[in-house]
Amino acid sequence: MFRRSVFTFFICTILCLSASAQQQDTLSITLENVSYPYPVKFLPIQAEGQDLRMAYMDVQPTGKANGRTVVLFHGKNFGGYYWTDVIKALTGRGFRVVVPDQIGFGKSSKPFIHYSFHQMAAWNKLLLDGLGIPKANILGHSMGGMLATRFALMYPQQTEKLLLENPIGLEDYRSFVPYISTADQYQNELKATAESIRQYYKSSYFVAWKPEYDELVRIAAGVTNSADFPRYAKVAAMTFTMIYEQPVVYEFQHLSVPTILFIGKEDHTIVGKGLLSQQQQSQYGQYKLLGKQTAAKIPNAKLIEFDGAGHIPHLEVPTEFIVALLGGL
Repeated sequence: MFRRSVFTFFICTILCLSASAQQQDTLSITLENVSYPYPVKFLPIQAEGQDLRMAYMDVQPTGKANGRTVVLFHGKNFGGYYWTDVIKALTGRGFRVVVPDQIGFGKSSKPFIHYSFHQMAAWNKLLLDGLGIPKANILGHSMGGMLATRFALMYPQQTEKLLLENPIGLEDYRSFVPYISTADQYQNELKATAESIRQYYKSSYFVAWKPEYDELVRIAAGVTNSADFPRYAKVAAMTFTMIYEQPVVYEFQHLSVPTILFIGKEDHTIVGKGLLSQQQQSQYGQYKLLGKQTAAKIPNAKLIEFDGAGHIPHLEVPTEFIVALLGGL
């Protein structure tokens, strides 16, 4: 009897340990335990009485230097880590590449402040000035496209070319997405799990799921197990409000720099999509139409479209994207 009890206890312990090992990794909300492809440095920033730091990678050319720089602005649910192949391709062709994690994202500070695309653009200008870069090509993906657009509007003399990869903000979400307060959005953010994140990525970002995309889910979901996750969720809600309340769609005609749109035609991204009915979801976020409409608004803009690609062409169709990007530069 005693032996059977010991054996049962032993089996239960093994099963518990196995289940624990299979749980999602716990990551800090500033991703200290996430490896980036290149060394990360930090720019000290003061904002609203808080000492902050902005993470960035500054990657030198591996091919013959051409004296030009490309800056990569990430999307809302990502950080600099998902640009690896783009960085390699650009540095191999002689470009210097600067990859910031915006304040509130990635390895950068997660403060409770008023989030603003204008302020973010100013911080990125501060970063480039400190690195001695007077002019750069600005590539922005998703939310980074809204930021890149704001940067080009504020600093046209410092923007060599504006490169937009499936940017959000091509339509005014306020006109059809019901308003939700930051406090209510915070409650929504707190509900995030590994499975909900995976399903969102599958349904919103990619045409066909590939095993390598699981790493994106691992990083996004890992922070949900952190003791500091409530802070992360609050910041995510605050930046959601920033996107909703600070459109750039009415200012595309004021851009004065050479602009290229890179559009995955199967993208159906809508900020606040979960607040819409199925019928409403089918009416908006149609990038195969939005890309053309936006290119028509921007003086002398060039449109490059990718068949069979959704929200992140540089991951879904990497070869086609890199060829198009290098050709556009």
